[in-house]
Amino acid sequence: MRWLVLWGVWLWGLGAVAAPREGLEANLMTGDVVLHTSRSRQSKAIQAATHSPLSHVGLVEVTKQGIFVVEAVQPVQRVPFAKWKARGVKGHILVLRPKGLTVEQRQRALDAAKAHLGKPYDWLFGWGDEAMYCSELVRKAYARGAGVEYGTLEKLGSLDVAGLEQQMRQRYGTQVPLEQELITPASLARDSRLMVIHSDFPSERDPGP
Repeated sequence: MRWLVLWGVWLWGLGAVAAPREGLEANLMTGDVVLHTSRSRQSKAIQAATHSPLSHVGLVEVTKQGIFVVEAVQPVQRVPFAKWKARGVKGHILVLRPKGLTVEQRQRALDAAKAHLGKPYDWLFGWGDEAMYCSELVRKAYARGAGVEYGTLEKLGSLDVAGLEQQMRQRYGTQVPLEQELITPASLARDSRLMVIHSDFPSERDPGP
């Protein structure tokens, strides 16, 4: 009887091992850049300002325990990939992978992102390290971990902020810093050095609504 119990425990242990990954998850790699349409309160404003449905971005971490996404929300956190994907509108997702980088470089970028875990979300889209917004986290992670700066910094005033005056005044007060530079999820998605691995959006490089 004891032998049967031990045999059962051993079989249960085998079952406890993470199941083989299938579909999209089977193709993910550490350091992949994942984007979707967030359901957050500011998502529609980001979409309007950038003319893109892509309003949130994070970095993939593949481990023996499962797949996770490191993201800058409130606070910067690491969440299961399935949960992150489900938070996006209709579950649609764009997966990008840096071209020409080694596994070690992608891991260093991820480690650079994880160094900010627990920090607050930066509602003002500043460039300091005391707080982080999502696309800032991804750009800084690769810049510092792999020496590559993805996306293009844009001035706040260069985005299509017409019609967003009320939201901007609520965030910044009467002095809106239109000259402030920031990085957007859409700008990251346009970088040709990031190749498309998967997309649920109509166009891979320039997703439409």
